[in-house]
Amino acid sequence: MATPNTQDIKRAVQERYAARATGAVAACCGPNAASAEPARGVYLGADLSALPGEVLLASAGCGNPTALADLKPGETVVDLGSGGGIDCFLAGRAVGPSGHVIGVDMTPQMLELARSNAQRVKAANVEFRQGEIEALPIQDATVDVVISNCVVCLSPDKDAVFQEAFRVLRPGGRLHISDMMLVGDLPQAIKDDPHRWAECVGGAEPKGTYLARLRKAGFQGVAVEEERRYSSEPGLENLRSVYVRAVRPRD
Repeated sequence: MATPNTQDIKRAVQERYAARATGAVAACCGPNAASAEPARGVYLGADLSALPGEVLLASAGCGNPTALADLKPGETVVDLGSGGGIDCFLAGRAVGPSGHVIGVDMTPQMLELARSNAQRVKAANVEFRQGEIEALPIQDATVDVVISNCVVCLSPDKDAVFQEAFRVLRPGGRLHISDMMLVGDLPQAIKDDPHRWAECVGGAEPKGTYLARLRKAGFQGVAVEEERRYSSEPGLENLRSVYVRAVRPRD
């Protein structure tokens, strides 16, 4: 399923995150592009001491999916919409030198920033690939864990995203996502505005619809781990930041 204005949405998302890579606009989930404090709040409890300011400033997530992923040394992890790389670097630390982390992002400016950040933090087990999360540049059944942080809500074709996540996971592989969802509805004007999609708002779906898409893709054990209210802005009272986990069943 893709909305009629798919290209407008993708263009708005890419333009916003190209600007985000330079700090020109605030993160969709953080109030201040010039401060690392939004990232510190989202990643409360995580050890960010080894990450330079450039990594924290580029953070645009609504949660910390690595905190719930129970990553193990030697695992291969893919981050859907990796941005400046913060979740990849945290995952890389968890899987260790024998593990491997692949960040996928469609925005050249974000990829440039992420690769620069990888050099800064000496993340030898992390790489970044250009691509869309609806068509991942990754081979079938080669990944242990898929993570994503406030990115699937940006996609106008969420079914394709979940089908791709299922495809690249090995049987028994795990999916851990932090994302925006709804417990009610949004005003139609917000849903029809590509720029509100790019702010992680317009593309948010009802929680039940979102979880049903995961099951439709073949995932089992689909469950909400955590949920919190996101905004009191008029029209956004039904928006929630939600942690979801799921598993690709074993053959």
